[in-house]
Amino acid sequence: MRNKEEIVYREKNKSGINTAKVLIEALPYIQRLSDTKIVIKLGGNAILDEGLKNNFAKDVVLLKQVGLHPIVVHGGGPQINTHLEKSGIDSEFANGIRITDKKSIDVIEMVLGGLVNKDIVNAITSHGGKAVGLSGKDGGLIRAKKMIGQGEFKDIDYKYTGMVQSIDPSVVSLLDETSFIPVIAPIGIGDDYETYNINADIVAGKIAHILQAGKYLILTDTSGILDEKGNLIQSINAKKVKGLIQNDIITGGMLPKVESALEAVSSGVENVQIINGTVDHAILLELFTDEGIGTMIRRQ
Repeated sequence: MRNKEEIVYREKNKSGINTAKVLIEALPYIQRLSDTKIVIKLGGNAILDEGLKNNFAKDVVLLKQVGLHPIVVHGGGPQINTHLEKSGIDSEFANGIRITDKKSIDVIEMVLGGLVNKDIVNAITSHGGKAVGLSGKDGGLIRAKKMIGQGEFKDIDYKYTGMVQSIDPSVVSLLDETSFIPVIAPIGIGDDYETYNINADIVAGKIAHILQAGKYLILTDTSGILDEKGNLIQSINAKKVKGLIQNDIITGGMLPKVESALEAVSSGVENVQIINGTVDHAILLELFTDEGIGTMIRRQ
């Protein structure tokens, strides 16, 4: 036991002072975003790293705790590739979108709706959140139809890769307006009752639109949108983004992310932020600091 007469001296709490400054900087953003729906698209790469996954989970729990309403939509590309390879199935892409054949769809549904979804739910739950995992097939959340290629890709048969036909927001709203955090896997059901694999960026953008989210964050493994010289663009309007697409500056896997962002801002979402999800606490840095990170896509 410590002697009652023992004197304990306190050193200057420098880290505490810095923490207090950070909290004060965050305060106006927390107040402004209170009761706001925040759609977050989480890429599969961030889920592979335990540290990043747990930091993401902590960030999401904090958002809910301070009065925001996060809705998570996740991908799982690396995990899908691994399991398809183990099953002896080749991965094929066109215009940054996966072509899903009959053999692939069962594996993809298992990976997205089972392994990846439950992994994220467990991470959020382990940090005190109440996460509920959903497939787009649950409650008819996502109605899908077969994807049709456009332009030079019009002759591509995307097979069981789908497009969003409609979204029923009632399931998400029912959860989101309580203490629960929805975690959504991008699997949809067609009018033909077939299962469709849908690009997670497309699903997240549609959900942001339907819910009229106040914020839509796309977490990637890059810093954001780069110009033709490789410089990171901090902020850009929709018209300029379309120019970068036409000039083949934005290509490959970034294309569906940017197209998702364009649809969201054209449908009423104020702005979309593409940020590097491999940065620790990227969500908090974007939402609650003066500088933010990544690239903001604005309507005008």
